[in-house]
Amino acid sequence: MTNEAMQPRTGHSSTAQVVRGSGSYVAEQGSVYRSGVAAESVGSTMLWLGMISLSAGKRTSAHRHEGHETALLMTAGKEIEIWSGAKLERCDQVRPGDYLFVPAGVPHVAVNRSTENAEFLGARNDPAANESVVLMPDLDDIVP
Repeated sequence: MTNEAMQPRTGHSSTAQVVRGSGSYVAEQGSVYRSGVAAESVGSTMLWLGMISLSAGKRTSAHRHEGHETALLMTAGKEIEIWSGAKLERCDQVRPGDYLFVPAGVPHVAVNRSTENAEFLGARNDPAANESVVLMPDLDDIVP
């Protein structure tokens, strides 16, 4: 059985493309995104790559990404908490230099309790700048 979503599609370009840094936007879950490689910028069909930041003292809303995996590298800041699991029962500390993997469908919340902004390089297998986020307000009060 083949997974159509994982099959390469004919690209929109027959050459490499340079993407200059772009403006930022606040994602539905509350973090700030700066897209680099995306469907909108280069016609990507399987990949999004960009920068994500979580301001000092902020947190995301509880959410999941139903149809895609996310990989992050923390590049700056002090430390954040990533709460994950069906009832957000697991809490891990993420520090600069750490990689983070969030499987598709896993509920999570990121919390930045520090006085420094946290910065990440992120990639996912959903090429849209506005990814498929499912907010989970029933879990928001679990994370202190």
